[in-house]
Amino acid sequence: MTHLFGIRHHGPGCARSLVRALEELSPDCILIEGPPEAEAVLTSAIHAEIEPPVALLLYCPDDTKKASFYPFAEFSPEWQAIRFGLSRSVPVRFMDLPQAHDLALRDVEKTAPLTEETEHIEVAEAEDISGDPLDWLGRAAGYGDGETWWNQMVEERRDGDGTGLFAAIQEAMTSVRAEIPRKLPPQSHQREALREAHMRKTIRQAEKDGFQKIAVVCGAWHVPALAVMPSAKADNDLLKGLPKVKVAATWAPWTYGRLAAASGYGAGVLSPGWYEFLWKNQAAEASQRSIAWISKVARLMREEDIDCSSAHVIEAARLSDALAAMRERPAAGLEEINESIRTVICMGDDGPLKLIRSKLIVGEKLGRVPPDVPTVPLQQDLEKQQRSLRLKPEALAKELDLDLRGENDLSRSHLLHRLGLLGIKWGEVRGTGRSAKGTFHEVWQVQWQPEFAVAIIEASRWGHTLSDAATALAIDKAQQAESLPALSALVDRVLLANLPQAVEPVTHALENLAAVAGDASQLLEAIPPLANIFRYGNVRQTDASLVGHVMDGLVTRASISLGGACASLDDDAAAAMRKRIVATHQAIKLIGKEEHLAEWMPALSRLAILGGTHGLVCGLAARLLFDENNEDADATATRMSQALSVGNDPAPAAAWLSGFLHQSGMVLLHDDRLWQILDAWLASLSDDGFIRILPLIRRTFSLFPGTERTQLGARAKHSGAAAPAAQPAAAVEWNEARAQKPLAVLEQILGLNS
Repeated sequence: MTHLFGIRHHGPGCARSLVRALEELSPDCILIEGPPEAEAVLTSAIHAEIEPPVALLLYCPDDTKKASFYPFAEFSPEWQAIRFGLSRSVPVRFMDLPQAHDLALRDVEKTAPLTEETEHIEVAEAEDISGDPLDWLGRAAGYGDGETWWNQMVEERRDGDGTGLFAAIQEAMTSVRAEIPRKLPPQSHQREALREAHMRKTIRQAEKDGFQKIAVVCGAWHVPALAVMPSAKADNDLLKGLPKVKVAATWAPWTYGRLAAASGYGAGVLSPGWYEFLWKNQAAEASQRSIAWISKVARLMREEDIDCSSAHVIEAARLSDALAAMRERPAAGLEEINESIRTVICMGDDGPLKLIRSKLIVGEKLGRVPPDVPTVPLQQDLEKQQRSLRLKPEALAKELDLDLRGENDLSRSHLLHRLGLLGIKWGEVRGTGRSAKGTFHEVWQVQWQPEFAVAIIEASRWGHTLSDAATALAIDKAQQAESLPALSALVDRVLLANLPQAVEPVTHALENLAAVAGDASQLLEAIPPLANIFRYGNVRQTDASLVGHVMDGLVTRASISLGGACASLDDDAAAAMRKRIVATHQAIKLIGKEEHLAEWMPALSRLAILGGTHGLVCGLAARLLFDENNEDADATATRMSQALSVGNDPAPAAAWLSGFLHQSGMVLLHDDRLWQILDAWLASLSDDGFIRILPLIRRTFSLFPGTERTQLGARAKHSGAAAPAAQPAAAVEWNEARAQKPLAVLEQILGLNS
């Protein structure tokens, strides 16, 4: 006899009732909505080292982009059913549409994978009714949404009734499927029909195999379709001729963040952390359960230095119970508890509630899978290095400050950079040095994501170790590269990742492309990434000479072509060129080679000459020459006087000034002549001319630091008067005898008299 148990995925109340119902039934076979290909790795579910949340990963070895996840938490009914059967040696089978067909159908229909992620039905109703059947039932019962109704009726109930609950769920879903018009998209309707046909086929096979008490665990929506069985021929005809691909299965760690509905997971729940709490405290009294949860909130508040006393906990628990009584509910649920926390602990502020939701209601738990789970060699190499470098994957984002002078931290940096090359963004560089300063430190923000499991499988086609895979991928990118800046950045990444086998082919590709590149913009953009190699060379134990000759050629060609590249620029192009020139100038200074500066500075001198060049770029060149002492104050004042001449059009003059000031007004504060020239130019403008250039001038000065703007305003307030000249210090009479007196004591302190 077949017994149907319609559940909600990841519901602790359903899981508790299901365990009790299975204990009462003592089935000799358990059929679960899941991918049949995963039965080969199912025994890992009772492994001592597995820790939910975890997910079954089904993927196509020939095309790893085709993959599906089946997540489980400890409180998922399917997880409890799996462990119930395996622990009692009861056969456990999966009965959903095989992923061999489902993944193949993606190419045919171009639709999302039909796993439990698409459990909800999308109903195209003109009315204000969502596509979730729980919403239909919840609103019919007088609730605002189905989540609140289901939590109260099922997940937060304490009686743990078994068969009675599932009989009620079957009756409710039968009514819903009969009464609600199903206006499904054709592909969705077809896929759902395929899934339910295969479920019925699996049930018939179990009956044919001689099992007498068959427990069927599936999404509640499917129960009516399994209760009334059509002919076997109809189901077989529907499943006949489906496309098929090769599929492999394994386990992967999962997170509560990815289990939440907010992540886009169709079968996700709103509060995984709260559901785990309900599962672990299912035997507690309702009032004690409220106090325990609010105590967790109080502990979190104290860890975040937010005031929360025992009195807060007591009053919040009382208020939640009072709210439940006013709403005629048997016990306070998450909704009442959250309202009491907002009122008593948060003083009406929703800000702390966001923290509570992230840390507790959703949670940041990362699961763990056994080491003997089938994995690709690349995954095994990564896990080996993670253990060796003591770099544990965590769901919580954290900052990692690496001291590159240490062997372990340097190896960690190499690992993160290699993963980045492979498209596995475990870490992201936030800066270098403590507080993003210095060259001996790299600041990373690291956070492990469950989907990295697929990315690792996809990257395994490049090699069996991280070093081999990153090397092969880098060489392939170098051979396909058509952009000089991208290839220059790739050289930097290869050296940062410490891939010696890739350095020569990637550098050779860069040299070949640089030899034929004629775009000055690309030449300028290619220089800054290479400067990182020189900056980190000694710290990272890399040889900067590997790209030294390429760098020499790039600087020479960029210096020669700079003038032509800056001719006839419009405003947008000039703004982009200014950024390139600034970045290139900083890179050349960072390298500090005299031969580079000897070529670059004359190029800036030619660029600073008025006429034919956009004022923004021309002014920037004049400022860089002044900052590098390549031109003295007199020459700079002459350039400014010419650019801001009364006879010039105000708009180009304002652009020159914006380029010259370059986000810093200190030059005006320290050089009176430049201030006077600027003051005289502004005073000479007509009303119309001043109105024309005012937005540009305002934008230019708004980029200055606040202290500079204050000082400039104070100086302008005094009508631009020159700052008083510093008075010479008064002559001091030197007393030789008094100066000799402390010398003996100082010699004794410093130990010089010994």
